[in-house]
Amino acid sequence: MTKPSLPELLHAAVAAVGGTERPGQVTMAETVAEAIDDGSHLLVQAGTGTGKSLGYLVPALAHGERVVVATATLALQRQLVERDLPRTVDALHPLLRRRPDFAMLKGRSNYLCLHRLHEGVPQDEEEGLFDQFEAATPTSKLGRDLLRMRDWADETETGDRDDLTPGVSDRAWAQVSVSSRECLGASKCAYGQECFAEMARERAKLAEVVVTNHALLAIDAIEGAPVLPQHEVLIVDEAHELVSRVTGVATGELTPGQVNRAVRRAAKLVNEKAADQLQTAAEGFERLMELALPGRLEEVPEDLGYALMALRDAARTVISALGSTRDKSVQDEDVVRKQALASVETIHDVSERITNGSEYDVVWYERHDRFGASLRVAPMSVSGLLREKLFTDRSVVLTSATLKLGGDFNGVGASLGLSPEGSHTEDAPVWKGVDVGSPFDYRKQGILYVAQHLARPGREGTRGDMLDELTELIEAAGGRTLGLFSSMRAAQAAAEELRGRLDMPILLQGEETLGELIKGFAADARTCLFGTLSLWQGVDVPGANCQLVIMDKIPFPRPDDPLMSARQNAVDEAGGNGFMAVAATHAALLMAQGAGRLVRASGDRGVVAVLDPRLATARYGSYLRASLPEFWYTTDRNQVRRSLAAIDAAATAAEASGGAGAAQAAEASEE
Repeated sequence: MTKPSLPELLHAAVAAVGGTERPGQVTMAETVAEAIDDGSHLLVQAGTGTGKSLGYLVPALAHGERVVVATATLALQRQLVERDLPRTVDALHPLLRRRPDFAMLKGRSNYLCLHRLHEGVPQDEEEGLFDQFEAATPTSKLGRDLLRMRDWADETETGDRDDLTPGVSDRAWAQVSVSSRECLGASKCAYGQECFAEMARERAKLAEVVVTNHALLAIDAIEGAPVLPQHEVLIVDEAHELVSRVTGVATGELTPGQVNRAVRRAAKLVNEKAADQLQTAAEGFERLMELALPGRLEEVPEDLGYALMALRDAARTVISALGSTRDKSVQDEDVVRKQALASVETIHDVSERITNGSEYDVVWYERHDRFGASLRVAPMSVSGLLREKLFTDRSVVLTSATLKLGGDFNGVGASLGLSPEGSHTEDAPVWKGVDVGSPFDYRKQGILYVAQHLARPGREGTRGDMLDELTELIEAAGGRTLGLFSSMRAAQAAAEELRGRLDMPILLQGEETLGELIKGFAADARTCLFGTLSLWQGVDVPGANCQLVIMDKIPFPRPDDPLMSARQNAVDEAGGNGFMAVAATHAALLMAQGAGRLVRASGDRGVVAVLDPRLATARYGSYLRASLPEFWYTTDRNQVRRSLAAIDAAATAAEASGGAGAAQAAEASEE
């Protein structure tokens, strides 16, 4: 039997998921297959509605060797494992004459720990040792969650937190999970044979496609000890998120509370001298942190340097002493020791990292209203790390709806450690970028409106003219508005003001869970939803209930963001343009994601309104506009109001006739 062609396989897969084959999807599948076959690297921009999941899954399954797929969001992981992969494998089985296995793999703390569940959590000294199930009364929310998880443990096959519905709070989950540092290891644990995390790893070793997340991919790259099974091909979906996720994993933090927990955990397991040394160091660190002011530390102050050296040395002493001291009063000593060791090692590692003062790290103080001060350290850039760890010994495909900024892939490529496309240097990974377009006709489906007549936004203070403009636009649209704000304070101020002006429901992020807010927004045409960062990327509402997307201003990083400003300065000092490389790239990525909320299906119509004149007047405005979908562009405020009113009238008429719902549902099912 002849080997099936890629178009045959793609056709079978698309039919199985009830979709429609798109030219961009075919192009994507072909370029991904080429990259896999010749072991090269590929960046693919695939617009909303392209069907990019099948665009990479079909060539990956046809390849026949192990492929790792890393995504940023839980929603896409679930879609791949619960919908796309089962249907695609079933569809390709008759053609491939084999049934590829697939598995999900996450970090250890995402899985229920049976040891914690059955033996209880070693509690800190001041809280006493107790059985969390006994102590948490069934009348409390925590108690009910813990009892529900105990029942769930008998039913679940995966132990995966995301399979528990409804979900539980982080506090409740912490009672039944462990980090990789706290884990006893399967060989030492009484429940090692039944361990959910170990079973997930075993399934991944046998699977042809392993679905994971960016965080685990980062841990695999940074920590050196392989977590993911050996693989020939890596596919990174939602690749615009990768740099921030890797930065998050590579960031260290010290807080007084965290240090004091480590002191309590170690106290019973080491001699008095070692415990006192750590206690004294913790007290000195806490006194300093009470005076800490938010901001970057260009150099570590002398007093902080001494405090960190004291912490580092005391932690090292405790780590050595933990191996030899035994206390007969400690129950389940191995677990208590492992938890204490994990806490103290973190203190040691972060203290030492900051004390060593690498020029490639940024150190800063943060202050949180609820949690107090923290000391943080993050890499100036992760591009070198990604270049070295990501693009070696495997073919890498990175895909997203937003990878091409300002007209090319070089901005995102540079953040990943790649040289400009087409350049050839000895140690640089060779790559190419492909934009497979979108099935949507953006110029006919959407308008990009820039409110050029408004005053430039300042750092603080209310923008009365912006709120007037916002009110008029929402009235013209008849509601149907997603408001994307550059800060939570701006979103709250706008919601408060417009609730007094408009007779329409205005939902505000933070007043309900994100899922409930989006559900409420999608259910009622007159409803508006206001919020900040997660809404710029996390809302998928096809149809007439989202016909106006408003951005209050260009989302540049805050000038006092220590990490972003340090990165910008570093580019300037190296002779580059720090503003364009860091701030403008950051804003372009967010704006492209935000504008992508408008057109989610082929019947969608609407306006993206940017209430910041700089998009029309500033030199960098053309770069930002080139990063957005190719909507029809205008600065005419009267024209945009007439267009919004016409779109609202058409949607209202369609809703009255009852025909819109079925059509939009059919279009949405094609995605």
